[in-house]
Amino acid sequence: MVLNQPSDQQSSQQLRSYDPAAIARYYRRRPWQLLGRALKIFWCFSGFLLGLLWDRLFFGDSVQSRKSRAEHLRKVLTTLGPTYIKVGQALSTRPDLIRPDFLTELIKLQDQLPPFSDKLAFEILERELGASVQDTYREITPHPVAAASLGQVYRAKLFSGEEVAVKIQRPNLVPTLTRDLCLIRWASAKFAPLLPLNLGHDLTLIVDEFGTKLFEEIDYVNEGRNAERFAKNFAGYDYVKVPQIFWRFTTCRVLTLEWIDGCKLTTSELHCAGLDANATVRAGVVSSLQQLLEFGFFHADPHPGNLFALPAAESEMGACMAYIDFGMMDQLEEFTKESLVDAVVHLINQDYNALTVDFVNLGFLAPGTDIRPIIPAIESVLGDVMGESVKDFNFKTITDRFSELMFEYPFRVPAKFALIIRSLVTQEGLALSVNGDFKIVEVAYPYVAKRLLTGESPQLRRRLLEVLFKDGTFRWERLENLIQIARTDGNFDLLPTAQLGIQYLVSDEAKDIRRQILLALIENDRFHTQEVQRLWDLVKEEFEPQRLWDTAMTTAMSTLADFSRDRVADFLPDLRAS
Repeated sequence: MVLNQPSDQQSSQQLRSYDPAAIARYYRRRPWQLLGRALKIFWCFSGFLLGLLWDRLFFGDSVQSRKSRAEHLRKVLTTLGPTYIKVGQALSTRPDLIRPDFLTELIKLQDQLPPFSDKLAFEILERELGASVQDTYREITPHPVAAASLGQVYRAKLFSGEEVAVKIQRPNLVPTLTRDLCLIRWASAKFAPLLPLNLGHDLTLIVDEFGTKLFEEIDYVNEGRNAERFAKNFAGYDYVKVPQIFWRFTTCRVLTLEWIDGCKLTTSELHCAGLDANATVRAGVVSSLQQLLEFGFFHADPHPGNLFALPAAESEMGACMAYIDFGMMDQLEEFTKESLVDAVVHLINQDYNALTVDFVNLGFLAPGTDIRPIIPAIESVLGDVMGESVKDFNFKTITDRFSELMFEYPFRVPAKFALIIRSLVTQEGLALSVNGDFKIVEVAYPYVAKRLLTGESPQLRRRLLEVLFKDGTFRWERLENLIQIARTDGNFDLLPTAQLGIQYLVSDEAKDIRRQILLALIENDRFHTQEVQRLWDLVKEEFEPQRLWDTAMTTAMSTLADFSRDRVADFLPDLRAS
Protein backbone atom coordinates (compact mmCIF):
# COMPACT_ATOMS: atom_id res chain seq x y z
CA MET A 1 0.00 0.00 0.00
CA VAL A 2 1.52 3.30 -1.09
CA LEU A 3 0.43 6.41 0.80
CA ASN A 4 3.21 8.89 0.13
CA GLN A 5 3.06 9.47 -3.61
CA PRO A 6 3.63 13.04 -4.85
CA SER A 7 -0.06 13.45 -5.79
CA ASP A 8 -2.42 13.37 -2.80
CA GLN A 9 -5.36 12.15 -4.87
CA GLN A 10 -3.29 9.46 -6.55
CA SER A 11 -1.88 8.21 -3.24
CA SER A 12 -5.21 8.01 -1.48
CA GLN A 13 -6.60 6.03 -4.41
CA GLN A 14 -4.01 3.34 -3.62
CA LEU A 15 -5.97 2.38 -0.50
CA ARG A 16 -8.20 -0.48 -1.70
CA SER A 17 -9.00 -2.04 1.70
CA TYR A 18 -9.90 -0.44 5.00
CA ASP A 19 -6.84 0.17 7.18
CA PRO A 20 -7.54 2.75 9.94
CA ALA A 21 -3.87 3.06 10.94
CA ALA A 22 -2.75 3.74 7.35
CA ILE A 23 -5.57 6.25 6.84
CA ALA A 24 -4.64 8.07 10.05
CA ARG A 25 -0.96 8.24 9.03
CA TYR A 26 -1.88 9.55 5.59
CA TYR A 27 -4.04 12.43 6.88
CA ARG A 28 -1.73 13.22 9.77
CA ARG A 29 0.68 14.56 7.14
CA ARG A 30 -2.17 16.37 5.34
CA PRO A 31 -4.36 17.95 8.04
CA TRP A 32 -5.59 20.68 5.69
CA GLN A 33 -7.57 18.02 3.76
CA LEU A 34 -9.56 17.28 6.91
CA LEU A 35 -10.12 20.84 8.12
CA GLY A 36 -12.65 22.03 5.53
CA ARG A 37 -14.63 18.82 5.71
CA ALA A 38 -14.62 18.92 9.51
CA LEU A 39 -16.00 22.48 9.47
CA LYS A 40 -18.87 21.48 7.16
CA ILE A 41 -19.71 18.45 9.30
CA PHE A 42 -19.56 20.57 12.46
CA TRP A 43 -21.86 23.20 10.94
CA CYS A 44 -24.45 20.60 9.88
CA PHE A 45 -24.47 18.74 13.17
CA SER A 46 -24.35 21.87 15.32
CA GLY A 47 -27.65 22.92 13.76
CA PHE A 48 -29.08 19.51 14.63
CA LEU A 49 -27.78 19.65 18.23
CA LEU A 50 -29.06 23.20 18.73
CA GLY A 51 -32.43 21.99 17.51
CA LEU A 52 -32.38 19.22 20.12
CA LEU A 53 -31.55 21.75 22.84
CA TRP A 54 -34.27 24.12 21.65
CA ASP A 55 -36.84 21.32 21.73
CA ARG A 56 -35.83 20.27 25.23
CA LEU A 57 -36.02 23.83 26.61
CA PHE A 58 -39.29 24.93 25.00
CA PHE A 59 -41.20 21.79 23.97
CA GLY A 60 -39.97 19.10 26.33
CA ASP A 61 -39.64 15.55 25.12
CA SER A 62 -42.82 15.59 23.04
CA VAL A 63 -43.58 13.10 20.31
CA GLN A 64 -43.79 15.86 17.70
CA SER A 65 -40.41 17.38 18.64
CA ARG A 66 -38.70 14.00 18.54
CA LYS A 67 -40.23 13.30 15.13
CA SER A 68 -39.10 16.63 13.69
CA ARG A 69 -35.59 16.20 15.11
CA ALA A 70 -35.32 12.67 13.67
CA GLU A 71 -36.32 14.05 10.27
CA HIS A 72 -33.69 16.79 10.67
CA LEU A 73 -31.02 14.13 11.31
CA ARG A 74 -31.99 12.24 8.17
CA LYS A 75 -31.65 15.43 6.07
CA VAL A 76 -28.25 16.21 7.62
CA LEU A 77 -26.91 12.76 6.72
CA THR A 78 -28.26 13.07 3.18
CA THR A 79 -26.62 16.50 2.76
CA LEU A 80 -23.22 15.19 3.89
CA GLY A 81 -23.10 12.66 1.07
CA PRO A 82 -22.21 9.00 0.41
CA THR A 83 -20.40 8.13 3.64
CA TYR A 84 -23.07 9.61 5.86
CA ILE A 85 -25.92 8.10 3.87
CA LYS A 86 -24.26 4.75 4.47
CA VAL A 87 -23.81 5.64 8.16
CA GLY A 88 -27.51 6.41 8.39
CA GLN A 89 -28.41 3.12 6.73
CA ALA A 90 -26.13 1.22 9.10
CA LEU A 91 -27.55 3.01 12.15
CA SER A 92 -31.07 2.15 11.03
CA THR A 93 -30.25 -1.50 11.89
CA ARG A 94 -28.76 -0.76 15.33
CA PRO A 95 -31.49 -0.59 18.00
CA ASP A 96 -28.72 -0.90 20.60
CA LEU A 97 -27.40 2.52 19.51
CA ILE A 98 -30.39 4.54 18.32
CA ARG A 99 -33.75 5.35 19.91
CA PRO A 100 -36.81 3.79 18.23
CA ASP A 101 -38.20 7.14 17.01
CA PHE A 102 -34.92 7.96 15.27
CA LEU A 103 -34.73 4.42 13.83
CA THR A 104 -38.08 4.94 12.13
CA GLU A 105 -36.83 8.04 10.33
CA LEU A 106 -33.40 6.65 9.42
CA ILE A 107 -35.02 3.65 7.74
CA LYS A 108 -36.42 6.12 5.20
CA LEU A 109 -32.95 7.00 3.94
CA GLN A 110 -32.78 6.23 0.24
CA ASP A 111 -29.54 5.34 -1.42
CA GLN A 112 -30.29 7.70 -4.35
CA LEU A 113 -28.26 10.73 -5.40
CA PRO A 114 -28.10 12.88 -8.54
CA PRO A 115 -25.85 11.26 -11.16
CA PHE A 116 -22.40 12.62 -11.85
CA SER A 117 -21.21 13.78 -15.26
CA ASP A 118 -21.58 11.27 -18.09
CA LYS A 119 -18.37 12.57 -19.64
CA LEU A 120 -16.49 11.90 -16.41
CA ALA A 121 -18.11 8.46 -16.10
CA PHE A 122 -16.95 7.45 -19.59
CA GLU A 123 -13.46 8.79 -18.88
CA ILE A 124 -13.29 6.54 -15.82
CA LEU A 125 -14.54 3.60 -17.86
CA GLU A 126 -11.95 4.12 -20.62
CA ARG A 127 -9.14 4.57 -18.12
CA GLU A 128 -10.11 1.42 -16.21
CA LEU A 129 -10.66 -0.83 -19.24
CA GLY A 130 -7.87 0.60 -21.37
CA ALA A 131 -10.08 1.08 -24.44
CA SER A 132 -12.59 3.59 -25.75
CA VAL A 133 -16.28 3.22 -25.00
CA GLN A 134 -16.99 2.63 -28.71
CA ASP A 135 -14.38 -0.16 -28.88
CA THR A 136 -15.71 -1.82 -25.72
CA TYR A 137 -19.48 -1.80 -26.20
CA ARG A 138 -21.55 -1.96 -29.37
CA GLU A 139 -24.20 0.24 -27.70
CA ILE A 140 -24.43 2.12 -24.42
CA THR A 141 -27.04 4.53 -23.08
CA PRO A 142 -25.86 8.16 -23.07
CA HIS A 143 -27.17 8.67 -19.54
CA PRO A 144 -27.34 6.38 -16.49
CA VAL A 145 -30.47 4.31 -15.92
CA ALA A 146 -29.86 4.37 -12.15
CA ALA A 147 -27.70 6.40 -9.75
CA ALA A 148 -26.79 5.67 -6.14
CA SER A 149 -24.44 6.98 -3.49
CA LEU A 150 -21.44 4.94 -4.65
CA GLY A 151 -21.91 4.66 -8.41
CA GLN A 152 -24.26 4.73 -11.38
CA VAL A 153 -25.43 2.19 -13.96
CA TYR A 154 -25.65 2.31 -17.77
CA ARG A 155 -27.35 -0.19 -20.05
CA ALA A 156 -25.16 -1.51 -22.87
CA LYS A 157 -24.70 -4.27 -25.44
CA LEU A 158 -21.48 -6.18 -26.05
CA PHE A 159 -20.17 -6.89 -29.55
CA SER A 160 -20.94 -10.57 -28.83
CA GLY A 161 -24.62 -9.61 -28.50
CA GLU A 162 -25.23 -9.87 -24.73
CA GLU A 163 -27.12 -7.07 -23.03
CA VAL A 164 -25.27 -5.88 -19.95
CA ALA A 165 -25.39 -3.43 -17.06
CA VAL A 166 -22.27 -1.30 -16.70
CA LYS A 167 -21.69 -0.03 -13.18
CA ILE A 168 -19.21 2.86 -12.87
CA GLN A 169 -17.95 4.09 -9.53
CA ARG A 170 -18.17 7.75 -8.57
CA PRO A 171 -14.95 9.74 -9.03
CA ASN A 172 -12.63 10.28 -6.07
CA LEU A 173 -14.76 7.98 -3.94
CA VAL A 174 -11.87 6.42 -2.01
CA PRO A 175 -10.42 9.81 -0.93
CA THR A 176 -13.91 10.95 0.10
CA LEU A 177 -14.57 7.83 2.17
CA THR A 178 -11.15 7.75 3.80
CA ARG A 179 -11.41 11.40 4.81
CA ASP A 180 -14.85 10.92 6.34
CA LEU A 181 -13.95 7.66 8.06
CA CYS A 182 -10.82 9.22 9.54
CA LEU A 183 -12.88 12.04 11.06
CA ILE A 184 -15.65 9.71 12.26
CA ARG A 185 -13.16 7.38 13.92
CA TRP A 186 -11.34 10.26 15.61
CA ALA A 187 -14.62 11.67 16.92
CA SER A 188 -15.69 8.21 18.12
CA ALA A 189 -12.53 7.80 20.16
CA LYS A 190 -12.79 11.31 21.67
CA PHE A 191 -16.49 11.62 22.41
CA ALA A 192 -17.84 8.07 22.88
CA PRO A 193 -17.50 8.30 26.72
CA LEU A 194 -19.79 11.37 26.69
CA LEU A 195 -22.55 9.70 24.66
CA PRO A 196 -25.44 7.82 26.34
CA LEU A 197 -24.96 4.74 24.17
CA ASN A 198 -25.29 1.10 25.19
CA LEU A 199 -22.35 -0.27 23.22
CA GLY A 200 -20.86 -3.19 25.13
CA HIS A 201 -17.54 -2.44 23.40
CA ASP A 202 -15.43 0.37 21.95
CA LEU A 203 -17.30 2.59 19.49
CA THR A 204 -14.24 2.65 17.22
CA LEU A 205 -14.72 -1.09 16.66
CA ILE A 206 -18.18 -0.39 15.25
CA VAL A 207 -16.68 2.28 12.97
CA ASP A 208 -14.02 -0.19 11.82
CA GLU A 209 -16.67 -2.84 11.07
CA PHE A 210 -18.56 -0.25 9.03
CA GLY A 211 -15.41 0.88 7.21
CA THR A 212 -14.43 -2.68 6.33
CA LYS A 213 -17.83 -3.41 4.79
CA LEU A 214 -17.88 -0.08 2.95
CA PHE A 215 -14.51 -0.76 1.32
CA GLU A 216 -15.66 -4.25 0.33
CA GLU A 217 -18.70 -2.66 -1.31
CA ILE A 218 -16.64 -0.30 -3.48
CA ASP A 219 -14.38 -3.10 -4.76
CA TYR A 220 -16.24 -4.29 -7.84
CA VAL A 221 -13.91 -7.26 -8.34
CA ASN A 222 -14.91 -8.43 -4.88
CA GLU A 223 -18.57 -7.87 -5.80
CA GLY A 224 -18.15 -10.01 -8.92
CA ARG A 225 -16.64 -12.85 -6.88
CA ASN A 226 -19.52 -12.56 -4.41
CA ALA A 227 -22.03 -12.86 -7.26
CA GLU A 228 -20.38 -16.01 -8.59
CA ARG A 229 -20.25 -17.58 -5.15
CA PHE A 230 -23.92 -16.74 -4.60
CA ALA A 231 -24.80 -18.24 -7.99
CA LYS A 232 -22.89 -21.42 -7.15
CA ASN A 233 -24.87 -21.81 -3.90
CA PHE A 234 -28.17 -21.57 -5.79
CA ALA A 235 -27.07 -23.52 -8.86
CA GLY A 236 -29.66 -26.25 -8.23
CA TYR A 237 -32.58 -23.92 -7.56
CA ASP A 238 -34.60 -22.46 -10.44
CA TYR A 239 -36.34 -19.82 -8.31
CA VAL A 240 -33.18 -17.70 -7.90
CA LYS A 241 -31.46 -15.84 -10.74
CA VAL A 242 -27.98 -14.33 -10.50
CA PRO A 243 -26.49 -12.21 -13.32
CA GLN A 244 -23.40 -13.44 -15.11
CA ILE A 245 -20.21 -11.41 -14.59
CA PHE A 246 -18.22 -10.41 -17.69
CA TRP A 247 -14.70 -10.34 -16.27
CA ARG A 248 -13.07 -9.03 -19.44
CA PHE A 249 -14.91 -5.73 -18.88
CA THR A 250 -14.60 -5.58 -15.07
CA THR A 251 -12.13 -3.85 -12.77
CA CYS A 252 -12.19 -2.52 -9.20
CA ARG A 253 -14.14 0.55 -10.38
CA VAL A 254 -16.11 -0.79 -13.37
CA LEU A 255 -18.41 -3.82 -13.24
CA THR A 256 -20.05 -5.35 -16.31
CA LEU A 257 -22.75 -7.90 -15.62
CA GLU A 258 -25.72 -9.49 -17.35
CA TRP A 259 -28.71 -7.18 -17.73
CA ILE A 260 -31.71 -8.42 -15.74
CA ASP A 261 -34.94 -7.32 -17.40
CA GLY A 262 -37.16 -8.00 -14.40
CA CYS A 263 -40.18 -6.56 -12.69
CA LYS A 264 -40.07 -4.35 -9.59
CA LEU A 265 -41.54 -5.85 -6.45
CA THR A 266 -44.74 -3.86 -6.28
CA THR A 267 -48.28 -5.20 -6.49
CA SER A 268 -49.16 -3.11 -9.53
CA GLU A 269 -46.05 -4.06 -11.55
CA LEU A 270 -46.33 -7.74 -10.69
CA HIS A 271 -49.98 -7.68 -11.73
CA CYS A 272 -49.21 -5.91 -15.03
CA ALA A 273 -46.49 -8.45 -15.78
CA GLY A 274 -48.86 -11.32 -15.00
CA LEU A 275 -46.66 -12.64 -12.19
CA ASP A 276 -47.89 -14.46 -9.10
CA ALA A 277 -47.26 -12.06 -6.19
CA ASN A 278 -47.57 -14.73 -3.48
CA ALA A 279 -45.23 -17.12 -5.29
CA THR A 280 -42.71 -14.29 -5.76
CA VAL A 281 -42.82 -13.45 -2.05
CA ARG A 282 -42.41 -17.10 -1.16
CA ALA A 283 -39.37 -17.47 -3.42
CA GLY A 284 -37.76 -14.43 -1.79
CA VAL A 285 -38.36 -15.59 1.78
CA VAL A 286 -37.25 -19.19 1.21
CA SER A 287 -34.09 -18.06 -0.58
CA SER A 288 -33.33 -15.73 2.36
CA LEU A 289 -33.74 -18.58 4.84
CA GLN A 290 -31.45 -20.76 2.73
CA GLN A 291 -28.80 -18.06 2.73
CA LEU A 292 -28.86 -17.83 6.53
CA LEU A 293 -29.45 -21.42 7.65
CA GLU A 294 -27.92 -23.51 4.85
CA PHE A 295 -25.19 -21.61 3.01
CA GLY A 296 -24.27 -19.06 5.67
CA PHE A 297 -23.45 -16.59 2.87
CA PHE A 298 -26.16 -13.97 2.64
CA HIS A 299 -27.19 -10.85 0.73
CA ALA A 300 -27.22 -8.09 3.35
CA ASP A 301 -28.88 -5.35 1.30
CA PRO A 302 -32.08 -6.71 -0.32
CA HIS A 303 -33.76 -3.35 -0.92
CA PRO A 304 -36.24 -2.86 -3.83
CA GLY A 305 -33.52 -1.72 -6.22
CA ASN A 306 -31.56 -4.95 -5.73
CA LEU A 307 -34.37 -7.48 -6.24
CA PHE A 308 -36.51 -8.19 -9.30
CA ALA A 309 -39.22 -10.71 -10.12
CA LEU A 310 -38.95 -12.79 -13.28
CA PRO A 311 -41.55 -14.97 -15.02
CA ALA A 312 -40.96 -18.61 -14.14
CA ALA A 313 -44.08 -20.72 -14.62
CA GLU A 314 -42.02 -23.93 -14.64
CA SER A 315 -40.08 -23.01 -11.51
CA GLU A 316 -40.27 -25.13 -8.39
CA MET A 317 -41.79 -22.12 -6.60
CA GLY A 318 -43.83 -20.86 -9.53
CA ALA A 319 -41.73 -17.68 -9.46
CA CYS A 320 -38.14 -16.51 -9.76
CA MET A 321 -36.33 -13.87 -7.72
CA ALA A 322 -33.38 -12.11 -9.36
CA TYR A 323 -30.68 -10.73 -7.04
CA ILE A 324 -28.31 -7.99 -8.18
CA ASP A 325 -25.70 -5.80 -6.44
CA PHE A 326 -23.54 -8.14 -4.37
CA GLY A 327 -21.37 -5.48 -2.74
CA MET A 328 -22.78 -5.97 0.75
CA MET A 329 -22.52 -9.65 1.64
CA ASP A 330 -21.52 -11.48 4.79
CA GLN A 331 -20.59 -14.96 5.95
CA LEU A 332 -21.88 -16.86 8.98
CA GLU A 333 -19.55 -19.36 10.63
CA GLU A 334 -20.84 -22.89 11.23
CA PHE A 335 -21.05 -22.25 14.98
CA THR A 336 -23.24 -19.21 14.37
CA LYS A 337 -25.56 -21.14 12.04
CA GLU A 338 -25.88 -23.90 14.62
CA SER A 339 -26.54 -21.37 17.39
CA LEU A 340 -29.27 -19.79 15.27
CA VAL A 341 -30.98 -23.15 14.88
CA ASP A 342 -30.54 -23.70 18.63
CA ALA A 343 -32.33 -20.41 19.26
CA VAL A 344 -35.21 -21.45 16.97
CA VAL A 345 -35.52 -24.80 18.77
CA HIS A 346 -35.48 -23.20 22.20
CA LEU A 347 -38.06 -20.65 21.05
CA ILE A 348 -40.30 -23.50 19.85
CA ASN A 349 -39.85 -25.24 23.22
CA GLN A 350 -40.40 -21.92 25.06
CA ASP A 351 -37.17 -22.62 26.95
CA TYR A 352 -36.25 -19.03 27.77
CA ASN A 353 -33.34 -19.96 30.03
CA ALA A 354 -31.63 -21.77 27.17
CA LEU A 355 -32.69 -19.05 24.72
CA THR A 356 -30.98 -16.41 26.86
CA VAL A 357 -27.82 -18.53 26.84
CA ASP A 358 -28.13 -18.62 23.04
CA PHE A 359 -28.06 -14.81 23.05
CA VAL A 360 -24.75 -15.00 24.92
CA ASN A 361 -23.37 -17.54 22.41
CA LEU A 362 -24.47 -15.33 19.50
CA GLY A 363 -22.85 -12.22 21.00
CA PHE A 364 -26.00 -10.29 21.92
CA LEU A 365 -24.96 -10.48 25.59
CA ALA A 366 -21.38 -10.32 26.81
CA PRO A 367 -19.91 -13.50 28.38
CA GLY A 368 -20.29 -13.40 32.15
CA THR A 369 -23.49 -11.31 32.05
CA ASP A 370 -25.91 -12.12 34.87
CA ILE A 371 -28.80 -13.48 32.80
CA ARG A 372 -31.19 -14.14 35.69
CA PRO A 373 -33.00 -10.78 35.51
CA ILE A 374 -32.94 -10.90 31.69
CA ILE A 375 -34.83 -14.20 31.34
CA PRO A 376 -38.23 -12.73 32.40
CA ALA A 377 -37.68 -9.80 30.02
CA ILE A 378 -37.00 -12.18 27.12
CA GLU A 379 -40.16 -14.10 27.99
CA SER A 380 -42.18 -10.89 28.05
CA VAL A 381 -41.02 -10.05 24.52
CA LEU A 382 -41.22 -13.53 23.00
CA GLY A 383 -43.69 -15.27 25.30
CA ASP A 384 -46.62 -15.03 22.88
CA VAL A 385 -44.67 -15.67 19.67
CA MET A 386 -45.43 -19.39 19.83
CA GLY A 387 -48.90 -18.92 21.34
CA GLU A 388 -52.22 -17.94 19.84
CA SER A 389 -50.79 -14.81 18.25
CA VAL A 390 -48.19 -16.69 16.18
CA LYS A 391 -50.03 -15.70 13.00
CA ASP A 392 -49.36 -12.06 13.88
CA PHE A 393 -45.62 -12.64 14.24
CA ASN A 394 -43.33 -10.42 12.19
CA PHE A 395 -39.68 -9.48 12.46
CA LYS A 396 -40.37 -5.75 12.54
CA THR A 397 -42.54 -6.11 15.65
CA ILE A 398 -39.94 -8.25 17.39
CA THR A 399 -37.06 -5.86 16.59
CA ASP A 400 -39.15 -2.90 17.80
CA ARG A 401 -39.91 -4.67 21.06
CA PHE A 402 -36.28 -5.70 21.46
CA SER A 403 -35.12 -2.14 20.88
CA GLU A 404 -36.89 -1.20 24.12
CA LEU A 405 -34.93 -3.87 25.99
CA MET A 406 -31.64 -2.58 24.56
CA PHE A 407 -31.76 0.43 26.87
CA GLU A 408 -32.79 -1.54 29.96
CA TYR A 409 -30.44 -4.52 29.71
CA PRO A 410 -26.86 -4.92 28.41
CA PHE A 411 -27.84 -6.15 24.94
CA ARG A 412 -25.78 -5.26 21.90
CA VAL A 413 -26.17 -6.17 18.25
CA PRO A 414 -23.07 -7.82 16.71
CA ALA A 415 -22.13 -6.45 13.32
CA LYS A 416 -23.17 -9.62 11.46
CA PHE A 417 -26.58 -9.61 13.10
CA ALA A 418 -27.10 -5.96 12.30
CA LEU A 419 -26.83 -7.03 8.66
CA ILE A 420 -29.07 -10.07 9.21
CA ILE A 421 -31.72 -7.94 10.92
CA ARG A 422 -31.55 -5.43 8.10
CA SER A 423 -31.90 -8.21 5.54
CA LEU A 424 -34.86 -9.90 7.24
CA VAL A 425 -36.77 -6.72 8.06
CA THR A 426 -36.25 -5.36 4.52
CA GLN A 427 -37.30 -8.68 2.97
CA GLU A 428 -40.40 -8.76 5.15
CA GLY A 429 -41.22 -5.14 4.30
CA LEU A 430 -41.00 -5.95 0.59
CA ALA A 431 -43.27 -8.95 1.09
CA LEU A 432 -45.85 -6.87 2.96
CA SER A 433 -45.78 -4.23 0.23
CA VAL A 434 -46.74 -6.94 -2.27
CA ASN A 435 -49.21 -8.75 0.00
CA GLY A 436 -50.52 -6.85 3.02
CA ASP A 437 -51.76 -10.10 4.59
CA PHE A 438 -48.41 -11.84 4.24
CA LYS A 439 -47.17 -13.65 7.36
CA ILE A 440 -43.52 -14.58 7.16
CA VAL A 441 -44.02 -17.35 9.70
CA GLU A 442 -46.32 -19.19 7.25
CA VAL A 443 -43.35 -19.59 4.90
CA ALA A 444 -40.57 -19.85 7.49
CA TYR A 445 -42.20 -22.54 9.65
CA PRO A 446 -42.57 -25.14 6.86
CA TYR A 447 -39.00 -24.49 5.77
CA VAL A 448 -37.54 -24.88 9.29
CA ALA A 449 -39.75 -27.92 9.98
CA LYS A 450 -38.60 -29.54 6.74
CA ARG A 451 -34.97 -28.82 7.59
CA LEU A 452 -35.36 -30.40 11.03
CA LEU A 453 -37.20 -33.48 9.72
CA THR A 454 -34.79 -34.20 6.88
CA GLY A 455 -31.85 -33.76 9.27
CA GLU A 456 -29.11 -34.12 6.67
CA SER A 457 -26.40 -33.32 9.24
CA PRO A 458 -25.76 -34.73 12.76
CA GLN A 459 -26.29 -31.24 14.19
CA LEU A 460 -29.77 -30.93 12.67
CA ARG A 461 -30.70 -34.43 13.81
CA ARG A 462 -29.67 -33.57 17.35
CA ARG A 463 -31.78 -30.41 17.26
CA LEU A 464 -34.78 -32.32 15.97
CA LEU A 465 -34.50 -34.60 18.98
CA GLU A 466 -34.34 -31.57 21.26
CA VAL A 467 -37.69 -30.51 19.83
CA LEU A 468 -39.22 -33.98 20.15
CA PHE A 469 -37.91 -34.78 23.63
CA LYS A 470 -38.40 -32.56 26.67
CA ASP A 471 -37.42 -33.61 30.19
CA GLY A 472 -37.01 -37.18 28.91
CA THR A 473 -40.58 -37.31 27.57
CA PHE A 474 -41.34 -37.81 23.90
CA ARG A 475 -43.55 -35.00 22.55
CA TRP A 476 -45.87 -36.89 20.19
CA GLU A 477 -47.87 -33.76 19.37
CA ARG A 478 -44.65 -32.00 18.33
CA LEU A 479 -43.88 -34.66 15.75
CA GLU A 480 -47.44 -34.45 14.40
CA ASN A 481 -47.22 -30.65 14.21
CA LEU A 482 -43.84 -30.71 12.48
CA ILE A 483 -45.12 -33.14 9.84
CA GLN A 484 -48.29 -31.11 9.30
CA ILE A 485 -46.33 -27.86 9.04
CA ALA A 486 -43.69 -29.32 6.71
CA ARG A 487 -46.39 -30.73 4.42
CA THR A 488 -47.73 -27.21 3.81
CA ASP A 489 -44.56 -26.84 1.72
CA GLY A 490 -45.64 -28.38 -1.57
CA ASN A 491 -42.10 -29.66 -2.21
CA PHE A 492 -41.87 -31.69 1.00
CA ASP A 493 -41.88 -35.45 0.37
CA LEU A 494 -42.37 -37.50 3.53
CA LEU A 495 -41.20 -40.84 2.15
CA PRO A 496 -37.53 -39.86 1.50
CA THR A 497 -37.57 -38.18 4.91
CA ALA A 498 -38.75 -41.44 6.51
CA GLN A 499 -36.05 -43.28 4.57
CA LEU A 500 -33.38 -40.95 5.96
CA GLY A 501 -34.80 -41.47 9.44
CA ILE A 502 -34.62 -45.26 9.16
CA GLN A 503 -31.04 -45.14 7.87
CA TYR A 504 -30.11 -42.90 10.77
CA LEU A 505 -31.83 -45.09 13.39
CA VAL A 506 -29.84 -48.17 12.36
CA SER A 507 -26.53 -46.28 12.44
CA ASP A 508 -23.97 -46.37 15.25
CA GLU A 509 -24.64 -42.71 15.90
CA ALA A 510 -28.25 -43.41 16.93
CA LYS A 511 -27.58 -46.07 19.58
CA ASP A 512 -28.83 -43.90 22.45
CA ILE A 513 -31.71 -42.58 20.36
CA ARG A 514 -33.02 -46.08 19.67
CA ARG A 515 -33.21 -46.65 23.38
CA GLN A 516 -35.02 -43.35 23.94
CA ILE A 517 -37.61 -44.10 21.24
CA LEU A 518 -38.27 -47.60 22.54
CA LEU A 519 -38.74 -46.23 26.04
CA ALA A 520 -41.02 -43.48 24.69
CA LEU A 521 -43.30 -46.13 23.15
CA ILE A 522 -43.91 -47.72 26.55
CA GLU A 523 -43.48 -44.76 28.93
CA ASN A 524 -45.86 -44.50 31.89
CA ASP A 525 -46.27 -48.30 31.73
CA ARG A 526 -48.42 -48.28 28.61
CA PHE A 527 -47.83 -48.81 24.92
CA HIS A 528 -48.67 -45.60 23.05
CA THR A 529 -50.83 -47.19 20.38
CA GLN A 530 -53.16 -44.17 20.12
CA GLU A 531 -50.31 -41.77 19.36
CA VAL A 532 -48.81 -44.18 16.83
CA GLN A 533 -52.24 -44.59 15.19
CA ARG A 534 -52.66 -40.80 14.90
CA LEU A 535 -49.28 -40.53 13.23
CA TRP A 536 -50.18 -43.33 10.82
CA ASP A 537 -53.51 -41.70 9.97
CA LEU A 538 -51.60 -38.49 9.26
CA VAL A 539 -49.11 -40.01 6.82
CA LYS A 540 -50.67 -43.16 5.39
CA GLU A 541 -51.92 -41.50 2.19
CA GLU A 542 -48.33 -40.80 1.14
CA PHE A 543 -47.25 -44.41 1.61
CA GLU A 544 -48.60 -46.08 -1.53
CA PRO A 545 -47.86 -49.84 -1.44
CA GLN A 546 -45.71 -49.98 -4.59
CA ARG A 547 -43.78 -46.84 -3.72
CA LEU A 548 -43.37 -48.06 -0.14
CA TRP A 549 -42.06 -51.41 -1.37
CA ASP A 550 -39.57 -49.79 -3.76
CA THR A 551 -38.31 -47.46 -1.06
CA ALA A 552 -38.11 -50.27 1.51
CA MET A 553 -36.07 -52.42 -0.84
CA THR A 554 -33.73 -49.54 -1.65
CA THR A 555 -33.29 -48.76 2.03
CA ALA A 556 -32.81 -52.43 2.93
CA MET A 557 -30.14 -52.96 0.28
CA SER A 558 -28.33 -49.81 1.32
CA THR A 559 -28.51 -50.75 4.97
CA LEU A 560 -27.53 -54.40 4.56
CA ALA A 561 -24.48 -53.41 2.57
CA ASP A 562 -22.80 -52.14 5.69
CA PHE A 563 -24.96 -53.65 8.44
CA SER A 564 -22.50 -55.52 10.66
CA ARG A 565 -23.17 -58.26 13.21
CA ASP A 566 -22.06 -55.89 15.96
CA ARG A 567 -24.74 -53.38 14.95
CA VAL A 568 -27.46 -56.08 15.08
CA ALA A 569 -26.26 -56.96 18.57
CA ASP A 570 -26.69 -53.32 19.59
CA PHE A 571 -30.45 -53.73 19.27
CA LEU A 572 -30.66 -56.59 21.76
CA PRO A 573 -29.57 -54.62 24.87
CA ASP A 574 -32.00 -51.86 23.89
CA LEU A 575 -34.90 -54.34 23.67
CA ARG A 576 -33.95 -56.14 26.89
CA ALA A 577 -33.65 -52.82 28.74
CA SER A 578 -37.05 -51.73 27.42
